[in-house]
Amino acid sequence: MKPAIFLDRDGTINEEVDHLCDPDQLVLIPGAAAAVARLNALGIPVVVVTNQSGIGRGRFSWDDFDAVMDRMAVLLAAEHARVDAVYAAPHHQEGQGEYAVADHPERKPNPGMLVRAADEHGLDLSRSWMVGDKAIDLDAGRRAGCKVALVRTGYGHKVDGSKADLVAADLPAVLEQILAQWP
Repeated sequence: MKPAIFLDRDGTINEEVDHLCDPDQLVLIPGAAAAVARLNALGIPVVVVTNQSGIGRGRFSWDDFDAVMDRMAVLLAAEHARVDAVYAAPHHQEGQGEYAVADHPERKPNPGMLVRAADEHGLDLSRSWMVGDKAIDLDAGRRAGCKVALVRTGYGHKVDGSKADLVAADLPAVLEQILAQWP
C-alpha cells in the first residue's frame, strides 16, 4: 500500500465557481497543473474527492460533471499532468430522490470517498494527505486518518488554519511543503 495525495476540486485545483457545470468556466489555479505533474513524475497517486450537491439538487447532471472533469483532464494534460481517480458525492439534505441524504458517509466532512479510494486503489491513508480549501476537507481527511493541508485559495482565506497540519497560499506551495516531508 502506498500513500496518496487527495485533492478537493473547486477552490483547490481550479478557481471557485458556484456549482461549476460548464466546462468553459473551468480555470485552473495558476501552477496547479505543474504541481500535479510533479506528483505524477514522482509516482504519487493523485485522487480528487469532491462534494457535488448540484447533481443531487438537480441543478446539473452527471454528464455536466463529466464534461467539466474532461476539460480538467485536457488542461492538466497540456502540462503533462493527470489525476489517477475522481470521486464525487452528490448527496445533500436538499437533494432529490436517492440523493436526499443529509449525512451520507461519502459526503465530506465524512471520510467515505477517501476510504473507498483507499480500498479500491490500495492506498495507505495513514501516510496520505488531504488538501482542500474548506474545514470539511480537513475534517474528512482527519476522519480518514490522513494528514491535512489547507490552501488559502477558494474559501481557504476564511478557514481557521489551526486544524491543519500545513497551511499555504495555494496548491503548488502546499505540495512543496508536503514533498519536503514525504514518507
